[in-house]
This record gives sequence, structure tokens and C-alpha cells, in this order.
Amino acid sequence: MKLLLAAFRLTILLVFTIFVSTLEILAVPFHRTGKIFHTLARFHAHGVLALSGVKLHTDGIERIDLSRNYVYVSNHASYFDIPAVLAGVPQDVRLVYKKELERLPFFGWGLKLGKTYIAIDRSQGTDALATLEATAKKIREGSSVLLFAEGTRSADGTLQQFKRGPFNLAVRAGIPVVPVTLLGSHGVLPRDTWKVRPGPIRLVLDDPIPPPAADGKTGELELRDRVREVISRNLSMEA
Repeated sequence: MKLLLAAFRLTILLVFTIFVSTLEILAVPFHRTGKIFHTLARFHAHGVLALSGVKLHTDGIERIDLSRNYVYVSNHASYFDIPAVLAGVPQDVRLVYKKELERLPFFGWGLKLGKTYIAIDRSQGTDALATLEATAKKIREGSSVLLFAEGTRSADGTLQQFKRGPFNLAVRAGIPVVPVTLLGSHGVLPRDTWKVRPGPIRLVLDDPIPPPAADGKTGELELRDRVREVISRNLSMEA
């Protein structure tokens, strides 16, 4: 019975995702500012959480100045991290995602054609650097972005090492970093299964951390370590 319920829930999620992705594709001609895409993406995120029996709790919204833009940096333990951050972060953020996701039917097509979120090709070093510079320019022009600092989902839910990319981006743009901690998402959908387990996810927004005065690698590593320390502390308090 549990297996049938899990299969039914997954089918509903797929149908809902195809429906919203189709709307995103149809709305492409009207994507002048990205507002329509953001609205549909947040609708999709809230719908996925609700249909999966996931209750999202967000802490720390009062720490965010909604008139400013930020680089949001999060841990990554589940596919449910994406709907959680889209539903929980109180700004229209541009996700920086792996270009491979564009190969997925409907969902990936919506990402590619929408041209609102930012694809990075990690297999092409030169292209990745160009993407970072283009993203830094978008941030300086007023956009907020969100990146998963570990680069990929954790296999067991524990915090992995952080990549330099998000912090290179923050230093280039001269924009504060908001540490984002996701708790409980690994329990909802671990990495090596498609069986969704209803439950709570908690999203914690911490105080923005300004970029260091020092440019270059030293400043990036200092910022990386400060953000990782905050997220690690939040995860340990939940354990």
C-alpha cells in the first residue's frame, strides 16, 4: 500500500511539473523582466511541497532587507531543496543551476527557454568563468541569486566541502552573502531514491555577511569559511 501511495504521489508531481513547465514555455514571448517566470516557479514550488505533504517553516525573514540584493548560499541535500528555497526565500532569486538540467523534458526545457535562471557548464572551465562574470553583472544591476555551495547533493545529508564559486561571485559583485540552511529535506527525499516521505523542512536565513575588504582568493576563502561555519552550526543544533 505504501509503495502504491508513493507511486501515485510521484505521478501527481510529474503531471503537475509538466503542466507548470508547459505554462513557462508558453509564456516565453512575455518574459521581458522575468516576473512571469518567477511567479510560475514559485507557484510550482509551493505546489510540489503541498502535494508531497511537506510543510515548510521559514525563520529569519526579518533579517533580510527586501530593498537590497544578495547572494544566497545554501547547503544541498535533496531535490526538495529547490522548491524549498523558491518558496521560502522572500525575494525573486535567480537560481544558478547545472546546465545538465536543461536535458530534462519539460522542466529542463522551461529552464532553458525561460532564460531567467542562470545555467553554468561545469565541464567547460572558460564558460564557467564567463558565466560567473555575467552573473556578477546581473547582481550589480539589482538581481539576487542563489547557489548551492557544495555543488551537488550530499549523499547522506551531512555538510560537504564548499566550492569557491559562490564566494568568488559575491566578491566580484561586492554584494553581501546570506547563509541559507535547509534542515529536513534529506529526510523527505534522499539522494538515491525517488520515494518521497512527507515531513517538515525548515529554512533558516541568517544575517547577511558583507564581502571582505580583501580581493582575490584570500577574501573568497575567508567568506566561504564564515558562511560554512554558520550553516554547520545550524545543522548541528538540529541534530
